[in-house]
Amino acid sequence: MKKIKKIKIKLNGKDKQIPKDFKIDKLINDLKIPIKKVAIELNQEILDKKKLSKIKLKKNDKVEIVHFIGGG
Repeated sequence: MKKIKKIKIKLNGKDKQIPKDFKIDKLINDLKIPIKKVAIELNQEILDKKKLSKIKLKKNDKVEIVHFIGGG
């Protein structure tokens, strides 16, 4: 059985282990986050949601997921 290589990233300030070559869209999906209600930042840059399936996470990347909250 092949062992999956893991890397460490920061997700909202906390360490998280993910498989190497993991893509942002997979991370969002695994976390069950509604994509329409969040902004996603990678290393202090806001990402275009249309490109999430093309962006691979790398060791020590910093991902921030910010939820929009309605109100008034």
